[in-house]
Amino acid sequence: MANIINIINQDELIKKVEQLKASGGVDLSTEEDLSLAIMNLISLEEHFFFTAQKTGQPTYLDLLTETREIRKSLLARMVPQNEGETWCIAKHLLAATMRLMEVGAKLYADKQLAEAQTMFNQAYQIYSLFWALRLKLIDLSGVKKVNAGQLNIHDTNQTAAPWTKEDIVSKLVDCCNE
Repeated sequence: MANIINIINQDELIKKVEQLKASGGVDLSTEEDLSLAIMNLISLEEHFFFTAQKTGQPTYLDLLTETREIRKSLLARMVPQNEGETWCIAKHLLAATMRLMEVGAKLYADKQLAEAQTMFNQAYQIYSLFWALRLKLIDLSGVKKVNAGQLNIHDTNQTAAPWTKEDIVSKLVDCCNE
């Protein structure tokens, strides 16, 4: 993953972290705990959604909403909302980390050790990306916001009308053109 994103070298990283710690700008221990709490809140949101759907009881959606508000307030302590897409990127990095950790744990319990280790390594890569973003060690200034009617920045056929099944398929096929 570090091959894709230009992350500063290790000496620069250590220097930047030391500067942040010296300025009192970041308590990494507390923030690590907070990031793990946010991961668990994201998982709770998912579980409340699926439980509401499986049971048909909308009270689980109320719990989802309450949990979401807490998660939003905690994430706001770590990531400013005004930097392009960094808010959503951070949320999804933490969610992906948690899911990969859980898959790795299940594989490990099933004695599929090599596959588990792969999942754990990928979880740590994603979590490291979160911290690189959080500590502003990577430059996302070139990330462009996608308009509401667009699937991605290359989607020129944006529309305000709801998508048909055909629109979804054509946009998804377009999206896969890397």
